[in-house]
Order: sequence, then C-alpha cells, then structure tokens
Amino acid sequence: MKQTIDPGELIHRFNEDEAVWRRCDHKRELRRLLGSPLPLAEAVLERLDWLEAEAECRQTRCIGRLTP
Repeated sequence: MKQTIDPGELIHRFNEDEAVWRRCDHKRELRRLLGSPLPLAEAVLERLDWLEAEAECRQTRCIGRLTP
C-alpha cells in the first residue's frame, strides 16, 4: 500500500529545493566573478557551494520533548 504525501509538504519541499538551487547558483556566480581564494578543484568548490547553500536555506526540524 502506498502512502500519500501531503500536497502542502510537496510544495514546501519544492520551494526549499528551489531556494537551495538559487542560493548555490548565486554563490557559484560570485565565485566566478570574484575568483576563488582557494586553489581547489572546481568539483570541490561546487560541493562547498552546495553545502553552504543547504545550510543557509534548509530548515532544521527537530522533534522531541521539552524537559524542564
């Protein structure tokens, strides 16, 4: 039996992914214009841009119980 995914959740995921892609593209463009201060391979710099964009744009959802 397939589980159905809430349309609101799909919209949220799409918007979050789009924000990460745009931020990563912006970082890539800045690096291209300003030059990279690090002598690293392009693939490594792309990965660093992606990780930074995810850290800036993705929400961290925590599930737990508040203890006094």
